[in-house]
Amino acid sequence: MKVMAAVKRVVDYNVKVRVKSDNSGVDIGNVKMSMNPFDEIAVEAATRLKEAGQAGEVLAVSCGTAQNQETLRTALAIGADRAVLVETDAELQPLAVAKLLRAVIQNEQPQLVILGKQAIDDDACQTGQMLAALLKWPQATYASAIEIRDGQALVTREVDGGSEVLALKLPAVVTTDLRLNEPRYVTLPNIMKAKKKPLDVVAASTLGVDPRPRLQTLRVEEPAARGAGIVVPDVGALVEKLKQEAKVI
Repeated sequence: MKVMAAVKRVVDYNVKVRVKSDNSGVDIGNVKMSMNPFDEIAVEAATRLKEAGQAGEVLAVSCGTAQNQETLRTALAIGADRAVLVETDAELQPLAVAKLLRAVIQNEQPQLVILGKQAIDDDACQTGQMLAALLKWPQATYASAIEIRDGQALVTREVDGGSEVLALKLPAVVTTDLRLNEPRYVTLPNIMKAKKKPLDVVAASTLGVDPRPRLQTLRVEEPAARGAGIVVPDVGALVEKLKQEAKVI
């Protein structure tokens, strides 16, 4: 069984992002970039399936600029066998990414596609669902456990009341949640081995997909600063302020 893990290059989660002076977007110049944490979980899940003997090959795929090769090398260091970069300079939105991934899937024919439930830059939480719809494949979102049994993917997913287990007929799409696993630490020897693993670059224009954005960002602003808090002497004073000043009760 071939497992494909989709990964995205985003601003590192430890970096405090800043809005550009012209409010056109987020300033990512000279900012540390890394793999989207949810996608890192997806690569780890695919690697564990291979280590358990339930998958024969793990393919990592990313869409974007040439700098995404660095992100794919990280996926290879975690345990992916090879990688494919769909290269484009266009601003990629979830639908375009889903269409590009579908084109790669049609060429590679994986039996299971795993990707993060959302990216921490746009928080769209749409790509996995759109991909499954385009492929007409069964899907399971917010996965906290994945098991392959009898030609099916048994996926435990988190819901409001607790959890539920879905049995998906392969091929299928799964999006990962934080509780699925804790990605392994990438060691220097594995980083060196990753440099020798195959990484193919495919131009988006050759896949018959128009990646141009359908949505236009008009303005980006930082959230308003929070006012200073106050200390009240007792519960009665707190209730009075909530009633008279905040008017929330």
